[in-house]
Amino acid sequence: MLYALHELAYSSAQPFRFGAQFARKFWKSPFNPASQTALGRTAYASAELFESVTRRYGKPAWGLDVINIDGHPVRTTEQVIWQSPWVRLIRFARNVGDLKRARKAVAAPSVLIVAPLSGHYATLLRGTVETFLQDHDVYVTDWVNARQVPMLEGRFDFYDYIDHVREMLAQIGPRAHVVGVCQPGPPVLAAAAVMAAENDPNRPASMTFMGSPIDARLSPTVTNQLAEAKPFTWFQSNMIHTVPWPYPGFGREVYPGFVQLYSFMSMNEQRHTDAHWDYFTSLVRGDGDGVEKHEQFYDEYLSVLDLTEEFYLQTIDIVFQQHLLPRGLLEHRGRRVDLTKITDIGLMTVEGEKDDISGVGQTQAAHGLCTSIPDDRRVLYVQPEVGHYGVFNGRRFREDIYPRARDFIAANEKLSDVSDRSATAA
Repeated sequence: MLYALHELAYSSAQPFRFGAQFARKFWKSPFNPASQTALGRTAYASAELFESVTRRYGKPAWGLDVINIDGHPVRTTEQVIWQSPWVRLIRFARNVGDLKRARKAVAAPSVLIVAPLSGHYATLLRGTVETFLQDHDVYVTDWVNARQVPMLEGRFDFYDYIDHVREMLAQIGPRAHVVGVCQPGPPVLAAAAVMAAENDPNRPASMTFMGSPIDARLSPTVTNQLAEAKPFTWFQSNMIHTVPWPYPGFGREVYPGFVQLYSFMSMNEQRHTDAHWDYFTSLVRGDGDGVEKHEQFYDEYLSVLDLTEEFYLQTIDIVFQQHLLPRGLLEHRGRRVDLTKITDIGLMTVEGEKDDISGVGQTQAAHGLCTSIPDDRRVLYVQPEVGHYGVFNGRRFREDIYPRARDFIAANEKLSDVSDRSATAA
């Protein structure tokens, strides 16, 4: 019922949005003599604000057709390398001629960036992808909105996620590097362990985890406390809803993106209220920079997708309530996931000092669990003065975190080349 009511509310507001759009054009028109008066600017700002908060935000575009590398424009081509009903594996292929003009090496380490499947589209990592493109051949998981997947396509759960990570690494080729941002940490680490145990030639050369709940028992945040305070049946009864008609996934049970969005916003309600008030005053003043900055952030932040019921509930159970991976109790397809089998995969963990979603200690717990990784293939880093999103985006990420990740990947690329040549010779 909640999903249907949400759609009804959106549809009911449609006439008012049309009115707001007309009011925007009327009060912004250069032919309106009152457009530059205090009344005109206030009326325009009111209509703009109403339209923005009631708009349906679809999946944003990547917008990475041209990136800047060392002051040189480099064109990229978005290529779909592999796909399933649940994800597209996208490669951002850099133009070879542009790279040469920028004096950058054409051959570069392959990096799979596993985007979080936790409510927002993968485009939330646009800045992360753009930064890694400076020195790498970048692939990214572009997750599909569950309400767009017909029921005939079946289920997608936590264990399917692990299989998808394995398949995507196989599509990229031997010894790529994997970067898990936030939510993917546990399933990506599990996939690496399974591949290592099987001596899979496509196992990653290194894995980097940024703000991931590898062990959510450590430094619990409000998110962790909520997951533990409520019984599992509460999440089943209150967080799962049915996709209404006419979506392709009509009838599918999902954790709706708008529920996740409300949860995120309620954690910092005053901050979002202040941000929209500042947006309104910027519109009244005609402050183009303030307006553009607000719209860029919220156009992305308010774009959300649905998760399948089984994936969401299993994540709550496995990661946040039973903590199966750090306790050594996680099984995948009938076999125990043994993190000690990881011996030749580098491990880097990145945390934010002020992270209020994955507390300090939750990500670096991977080092204590992966005991067979040599010390020279480990990096543990905590970035001062940044919160959750600052771990993988923004100025601190570009200037402080990324150079460390780049050097870590380069070092493990060389170590993997040496070990692979030794194994071939043997």
